[in-house]
Amino acid sequence: MSSPAVRPTRVRHTILWLTVLLYMVTYFDRVLISTAMPSIQKEFGFSIQTVGLILAAFQLSYSLFQIPGGWLGDRIGPRKMLTIIVMWWSAFTAFTALAWSVNSMVVCRFLFGMGEAGAFPNATRSLSRWMLPSERGWAQGVTHAGARLGAAITPIMVAYLIYHFGWRMPFFVFALVGVVWAGVWYFYYRDNPVEHASTNDAERELIHAHLGATPKRKSIPWGPILSSPQMWVLAASYFCYGYALNMFLAWFPKYLDAARGMSLTQMGIFASLPLAAGVIGDICGGWFSDEIIKKTGRIKFARKVVAVTGFLIAAVVCPIAVLEPNVYASAALFCLAVFGLELVVGNAWAVSLDVGGNFAGSVSSVMNTLGNIGGTIMAAATGYIVAAYGWNMAFYAVSALALIGGLLFLFVDASRQLYVEPAKAD
Repeated sequence: MSSPAVRPTRVRHTILWLTVLLYMVTYFDRVLISTAMPSIQKEFGFSIQTVGLILAAFQLSYSLFQIPGGWLGDRIGPRKMLTIIVMWWSAFTAFTALAWSVNSMVVCRFLFGMGEAGAFPNATRSLSRWMLPSERGWAQGVTHAGARLGAAITPIMVAYLIYHFGWRMPFFVFALVGVVWAGVWYFYYRDNPVEHASTNDAERELIHAHLGATPKRKSIPWGPILSSPQMWVLAASYFCYGYALNMFLAWFPKYLDAARGMSLTQMGIFASLPLAAGVIGDICGGWFSDEIIKKTGRIKFARKVVAVTGFLIAAVVCPIAVLEPNVYASAALFCLAVFGLELVVGNAWAVSLDVGGNFAGSVSSVMNTLGNIGGTIMAAATGYIVAAYGWNMAFYAVSALALIGGLLFLFVDASRQLYVEPAKAD
């Protein structure tokens, strides 16, 4: 009698959940300052335009260092790279609590953003040699769901800590969380499945059958990547997503405070609701597209139909939400808008894996650079838009960018890699 087949271990799924925790940590630290900003603004007397510049400092460095972060991660591997950058940004999360002026706060947020810039490209790279193609949409959906879950629970936790200990305490607490994650990651993760002591032969063979052998590190083909029209269509669409989504990460707590007159406790709860809806959108977006692929085999159609639908939901709902006088109905509409936006994100990052192949870290870094340039422009411009035209106009801009993003995604083809390595001669 033949012996029963050995089932593959599931180390890749443990790595996935560690990556989900990373995404949560990034958004703990990113949303933290937005929730604390009304208290910071009260202590220092910052104007609405100054607040915009402080928020934009993070977005600017986060944008500028996406490509260097992705490139360095492709060179040294995500195990070392993610450990280094999480330690870096955790330090500057803590230093933000020690800021004494607008200039010191801008510097801290700029250096914080420099560290976080490498997070998503290298997290994507860390999964590229572990997750099977049929798992990628779901994997990207659940990781970004972790990000939105982190963003959703942060306002509540921060409001509690500020109420009891002042606005500086949350920065120290969340910095410590990042340090702990970095230690666990370095201990457990390996860049190559073959190097991981907990994988059995069955899991290694499963990964090898779907992804091939782990390639040797090679020069990154920046020429073909940057000259590809599809690269820039994907990146431009993500620019629109970045502008729209970051409105809810950077400015939404202030909107609830200034335009809706909410208390600190109310603001913490209501600011978390759209981001909680985003968690559902992340999971649904990745799951829907993977299911469509399994049933039809049409990867191009699957990624496109879900992402475009999400963009259109946000474009339609945002203006209605801001005009709705009832705070509960408005909150429900804002939840639907963010749900729509989060149908996009898992598919956009899955596309970066689909078309990037062994250079997914570099491809995703280009895409995320444009996304965060959108976030940078939004962070700075919104302060001036609100001062000149009011909060409604700021959300109309979000709607317009979501509509443009949906139109651009119609031209994204996830079935075509940006760069195909030439075959070796026999």
